Amino acid sequence: MPLSEGPEGGLMSGRQGGVRWIYAFTDEEALARFAAMRSAGTGTGTGAADAAAGGWEYLSILGARLLDAVVPAAEGPTGVAVNVADEDGSMLFPPVVGIVPDACAVDAGPDSADAV
Repeated sequence: MPLSEGPEGGLMSGRQGGVRWIYAFTDEEALARFAAMRSAGTGTGTGAADAAAGGWEYLSILGARLLDAVVPAAEGPTGVAVNVADEDGSMLFPPVVGIVPDACAVDAGPDSADAV
């Protein structure tokens, strides 16, 4: 997972529809494709080369730990967007029951006192 370049640091993410989406990648090549698309959209240089050469800081973490520990620590509804630069291989894990802990799921029933 790439780390944010902002002054507050943290994990790189985006917001869509009131949900924070943490960007995650299955390998360095997928991260490099994301970096290339991001730099192409902003005209800021060679993102793929930077990512492949280690220019982007990133964190390796198991997907289950991301969903079970990181998502609950985030503020507000948070999901995970995997390989977002890959047209055929991208996946979204939304903040719903069965994906994230019930206390963090936006669709948790009234029995879940900590539901968002």
